[in-house]
Amino acid sequence: MEKNICLPGANCLIRSQVPLAGLTSFRVGGPAEWLIAPRSIEELQAGLEWAQRQKLPITSLGAGSNLLVSDRGLPGLVICTRRLRQAKFDPATGQVTAAAGEPLSTLAWKAARRGWKGMEWAVGIPGTVGGAVVMNAGAHGLCTEDILVRTEVLNPDQTMAVLAPEELGYQYRTSQLQHDQRLVTQATFQLQPGATPQQVMATTSNNLAQRRATQPYHLPSCGSVFRNPDSHSAGWLIEQTGLKGRRIGNAQVAHRHANFILNCGGATASDILKLIHHVQQQVEARWSLYLKPEVKFLGEFQPV
Repeated sequence: MEKNICLPGANCLIRSQVPLAGLTSFRVGGPAEWLIAPRSIEELQAGLEWAQRQKLPITSLGAGSNLLVSDRGLPGLVICTRRLRQAKFDPATGQVTAAAGEPLSTLAWKAARRGWKGMEWAVGIPGTVGGAVVMNAGAHGLCTEDILVRTEVLNPDQTMAVLAPEELGYQYRTSQLQHDQRLVTQATFQLQPGATPQQVMATTSNNLAQRRATQPYHLPSCGSVFRNPDSHSAGWLIEQTGLKGRRIGNAQVAHRHANFILNCGGATASDILKLIHHVQQQVEARWSLYLKPEVKFLGEFQPV
């Protein structure tokens, strides 16, 4: 039976057994044992302190893209940061500071409407600022590392820290933040003011149109499933292996872009995982290349 906990003094509501499928872009996943959606850093700190007192594992969830949540759900406390939204533009420095839950595409449009260059590449990425910092999100040959000035994180001991990009161990689509318990609360990016809004909005619109023309947006997905190897793009390798349209259960390799797996309606996380493994096996057999997942797996899965 579902029960809620309201932490005194923090106006912080913690809910139990909350289905996570609606909070992920794949639209799959079992329930969170406990879930909090903080609206302030104070609520975030209160939730983190509560989970530590209960000795619960902690999982951070932004827009729910780029991840696959187990059908069994997630134990412990899931922190959904998508309500932490705010963006402040500083004309004196050309910098924008945005909260972790600010959608990356929304921030790109806000910059474009001001005539600030630097985020046009981010318009089609279905994630948040926090997620972009953690995974070094990128598109069109650019990535988060290229414009990040600093990020603020909440440490497990509830102290705050400000980190420079060189402290994050950035590599292609990854950072040290993927491997520890520090939570991104906000980030500051360096942009270039001075262009006309029409110019920047035109470039932003073209980038979005290009993504929509080459990537499937009509069904739930997590974005790109695999990292691109050095030799060829993952999508090309999968397509040349003849896997476009391959289906397991209600999960399918997209026809429009083979590095996308779609939930065709009623897919389970297990269906998607089996299809991911099938693609890896077939590509490795054909090309002697193992495709490394870009998607993050959360929770317990049955062995495939």
